[in-house]
Amino acid sequence: MKLNIKHAVPVALLSILAFSQSAMAETATANFPISATISSTCSLGASGINFGEVGTAGATTSQTDGLGTITVTCTTGGAYSIALDNGLHNVAAQRNAQSGSNILAYDLYKDPARGTVWTGAAAPVTGTGNAAAQVINVYGRIAAGLPFAASSGTPYTDTVLVTLTY
Repeated sequence: MKLNIKHAVPVALLSILAFSQSAMAETATANFPISATISSTCSLGASGINFGEVGTAGATTSQTDGLGTITVTCTTGGAYSIALDNGLHNVAAQRNAQSGSNILAYDLYKDPARGTVWTGAAAPVTGTGNAAAQVINVYGRIAAGLPFAASSGTPYTDTVLVTLTY
């Protein structure tokens, strides 16, 4: 078999060109964005205050303290605030429990010493969620010496609205 150089050179050149074209392949890039949103979610629970018996008809004999709790569970990192309104029977921003037409003044506080009144939305308690239940204490007090009428078996009651903002 005789090798024809005339045909061998073009075949070799074509092979080299084909190889060099694949070695010089072009590339393109694009960004592939990824995103996720984690919404802050919260749940709210509350146990109120029962002051029990506070005195005999006429006036409270001594100051009476009580404790209630608010339980907040929020997504980790979710900021929240808790506000308490002045109740259903407030007069001039003074919280009152009511029995019939009679009222008995009380207040709610942020601290165990009962030095900081928990006023409405202007001064909420704030926190940050950690995915666990967080218990916030509400300290109540009926001052000594307050006048009131006997409730005749009907307790003095009030309802305070708890507002959780997150």
